[in-house]
This record gives sequence, C-alpha cells and structure tokens, in this order.
Amino acid sequence: MPTSASQSPEFENRTRASFGRQEVMRTIGAMLTRVAAGEVEITLPFRNNLTQQHGFMHAGIVSTIADSACGYAAYTLMPADAAVLTIEYKVNLVAPAVGERLIARARVTKAGRTVTVCACDVFALRDGQEKMVATMLNTLMTVRDRPELNG
Repeated sequence: MPTSASQSPEFENRTRASFGRQEVMRTIGAMLTRVAAGEVEITLPFRNNLTQQHGFMHAGIVSTIADSACGYAAYTLMPADAAVLTIEYKVNLVAPAVGERLIARARVTKAGRTVTVCACDVFALRDGQEKMVATMLNTLMTVRDRPELNG
C-alpha cells in the first residue's frame, strides 16, 4: 500500500511517457498495463527467444520487468521534476517462469524524500491461473537537478 499520494497531478501521463521511451521494454515486448499512485503493473507475453535452456523465462528477464515495475511505482509518487534510479534490489525466484505471460505487480512500501522502497511480485499466467514465480524488494533513489535523467 502506498505511503503517500502522488506529488504530480500528471503522474500517470508522465509514467506512461517515460515507459514508452524505455528501449529495453520495447525490445522484450513488455507493456505497462496499470498505473496508479504508488502501484504499477507490467505484462510480458511469453516469448521463446527470452527463455533459458530449460524453456523457462530467463531470470534476467523476470528481474528486468520487476525492477522496471518497482521503478515506475516509485516514480508515480515523485515530483514532476524528479527522476528515479534503482540503487539496490533482491529477487527471489520461487517457481519456473512459464506460461502465456508474466505479470509484474509493484507497489511502494515506503516513500521517502530521497529513498523509496518497493516490493514486486511476478506471476506467470497459465491456463487462466496465476502462479507466483518471483518476488523482489527494491530500493530506489529520487534524482533531482539532473536534466539528462528527467523524463
């Protein structure tokens, strides 16, 4: 549950615009499917070219969508002139990531002026059922006065 409201009335538009500029999300085919103050959902259709040797979605890909979901959840609560950078995360891979799509649901657990903590659970959707495949704890930094990072 978010610990504070968004500081920017345009947080959803800003978040979606920033996500649209993330080349890595476009490269892997991820989509921003939900944006709310302190919460974000990213969906990734299963693709064979993103799997590891056993046919499961690669851990690096699972971590990538979880990290971005956390970053954007934090971003929704930041002032309009701020940017966000991950400074640390821990991911637990709890089941093989296989199904029709992955869904990363992130939420802010503690929003601070400089440091924000988020959590994300990643689920694999298979035959209409969701199964948790990973969980992440992510620490992010609010960056100001760096025009090259804003946006």
